[in-house]
Amino acid sequence: MGRRGYPAQFRRKVLDLVQAGRSVTDVAHDLDISTETIYAWRRQDRIDQSLIPGLTSTEKSELAAANKRIAALEAELAIHRRASELLGKVVPPKDGSRRSR
Repeated sequence: MGRRGYPAQFRRKVLDLVQAGRSVTDVAHDLDISTETIYAWRRQDRIDQSLIPGLTSTEKSELAAANKRIAALEAELAIHRRASELLGKVVPPKDGSRRSR
């Protein structure tokens, strides 16, 4: 199982250190995280503050949840379609006419 990521408080403290004037390289080295990670966090923080265009963190999480739900619904639909195909082979379709008794 992979890592779930860093806690939001930790990310905020890292960004505060960089904003206070410490270099990204120094902070990354001291905390044993990659510079690319810090740059990504800084970019996302700027998006969240509407300083640069892009999807906010909230929008990203909503989109991820929607995509997960769509995948689940597509899987459920595939199951129903397959069941319908199998039942169609087992049960002959009704012709719509009724016999009188």
